[in-house]
Amino acid sequence: MYPDELKYTIEHEWVRVEADGVVTCGITDYAQDALGDIVFVTLPEPGTVMSSGDAIGEVESTKSVSDVYAPLAGTVLARNDALEATPEIVNADPYGEGWMLRIELERPEDVDDLLDAAAYADHVASA
Repeated sequence: MYPDELKYTIEHEWVRVEADGVVTCGITDYAQDALGDIVFVTLPEPGTVMSSGDAIGEVESTKSVSDVYAPLAGTVLARNDALEATPEIVNADPYGEGWMLRIELERPEDVDDLLDAAAYADHVASA
């Protein structure tokens, strides 16, 4: 249900470590499903420095507005500008075209502290 190659946060963000050591992140399928039809996404500008757990953006749906949190400390290298015009991509493909940010991590080893797919599935099941 949740891709095994990704890491997850309890706030429902996912992280994928790319070959160059940069991470790509977004919100999980569980999060987009809970939000419903996403109509607007706000993300930080490249160059933004953030700490793990910081509220760094918002996802607005027909149901509510929800914060997006920094999964790890680092600097935003890129954001998915396609989400401005077509935020519904997050609903259709949360782990692919619906990615949100690419981040250069302050401490790459912190990825190991995130949940694996099985632990995330357990977290969601107990929510």
